[in-house]
Amino acid sequence: MISYIKGVLQAKGNDFIIVETGGIGYNITVPITVCENIPETGSEVNIHTYLHVREDSWTLYGFLSEEELKMFKKLITVSGIGPKVAISLVSSVSPSHFVLAVLTDDIDCLTQAPGIGKKTALRIIFELKDKFKKEQGKEIEILSLNIEQKAENKFNDAVGALMMLGYSNQESNKAVSGIYDSEKDLETIIRDALKGMAD
Repeated sequence: MISYIKGVLQAKGNDFIIVETGGIGYNITVPITVCENIPETGSEVNIHTYLHVREDSWTLYGFLSEEELKMFKKLITVSGIGPKVAISLVSSVSPSHFVLAVLTDDIDCLTQAPGIGKKTALRIIFELKDKFKKEQGKEIEILSLNIEQKAENKFNDAVGALMMLGYSNQESNKAVSGIYDSEKDLETIIRDALKGMAD
């Protein structure tokens, strides 16, 4: 398993980059967000990766953030969702928006990605909601989000969203506590908490 690749960016296209490290150039399939935000060629980059192995091919997928990688890995656990469809979603929806969409049954958010129809969106919501609850047990059920809840519940909503991205309860509480402001909307709170974790 290749967790990440740190090296010099040699080339980039619409859906791939080539990173050289140790004298080897790795061709990495990436979402559009990576191509849009990655530095210019010749720069040193650190790419979080997932190696997808099939009988006829090995494909390396790469992401600029751990949140995008976690989102991708969650998506490919859904029946009928392969890496290409998962990459399409990561290219179209940010990890925080994705979590909110799953938790609030926001089909329109998911179907904005190419290759995602209504039935696929419903399957993603159904399977991932169920898996989130199994992973976190009763604690995550208590924190299951309803975005239309009163403002005082936004703190717990944000913590729950971070936990569904794979962070522990302690990490999530600490991150949200550090940036929480009741005047912020939920999306901003989640985004600021993720940014604080990355710093």
